[in-house]
Amino acid sequence: MKTILVTGGTGFLGSNLCIRLIKEGNRVICVDNNYTGRLQNVAEIMNNPNFRFIEHDICEPLNVNDEKLDQIYNMACPASPPAYQGSYSIKTTKTCVLGAINMLELAKQHGATILQTSTSEVYGEPLVHPQVESYRGNVNPIGIRACYDEGKRCAESLFFDYHRHEGVDIKVIRIFNTYGPKMDPNDGRVVSNFICQALSGQDITIYGDGSQTRSFCYVDDLIEAMIRMMNSKKGFTGPVNTGNPGEFTIKELAEKVVAKIGGNSKIVYKALPKDDPSQRRPDITLAKHKLDWEPKIKLDEGLDKTIEYFKTQIDLFKKA
Repeated sequence: MKTILVTGGTGFLGSNLCIRLIKEGNRVICVDNNYTGRLQNVAEIMNNPNFRFIEHDICEPLNVNDEKLDQIYNMACPASPPAYQGSYSIKTTKTCVLGAINMLELAKQHGATILQTSTSEVYGEPLVHPQVESYRGNVNPIGIRACYDEGKRCAESLFFDYHRHEGVDIKVIRIFNTYGPKMDPNDGRVVSNFICQALSGQDITIYGDGSQTRSFCYVDDLIEAMIRMMNSKKGFTGPVNTGNPGEFTIKELAEKVVAKIGGNSKIVYKALPKDDPSQRRPDITLAKHKLDWEPKIKLDEGLDKTIEYFKTQIDLFKKA
């Protein structure tokens, strides 16, 4: 049995990871300040004797002296555009940077392997398509998304410096758009937005003309990639792209959601937010080679599963 600490453990990805790790027989310590996470996401394992929840903000150092940690998944950071583009922008940068330092220090103290969940946002508005790990990106350092984009880039820098100079065993993945059960209905991400709008009988809101593309990875596939990366050969650090290389326009996604849910929702268009990437698609050659991983769940199947989940959550977002 491994003892594994997961920061951001009550969030969308973190909670799915915690549940998977518990099912595999691990001891899991879930750390979150619940700013964008929700305790209900881990309700099914809250009473499991191998699960422990600590309410904590990783901008502050964390002491876990009563248990020896084997692995740390550093996932704490708002990934919701409304959260990090608003009043929480400074806190987002602090979470990325101070949080990385604090978790790297914890990993060094325990001799634990630590995995950083970085993001495709480090590529910014890409001039290379699809995006490969060697591409250094095209990010606006002073834009409204910079707190997240540059925060994650700085965190990667810290991870590699701790590896080079402090001997910390690190793993870095870059996550592309992921969706599935336990998403927050109000997180402002495109899949949850479209599904919740359609289920509520609202019009589907597309920002821009809908020609921008994204690649959508179902959460179970992403969690599998994370675990494989964490347990990959010592010395293999990444970064590794994790995502589904299937590429769709935002308009295509909206049309799929409307067709699956039905109702009278129309597609309406609004102004495109500043620095919103026009293309996003991962090259996953490295993940295939080093992790023997590629996603298995197609978009139509994943959307069906996600729609069914949101139907059970309708009271959280349906307008009175």
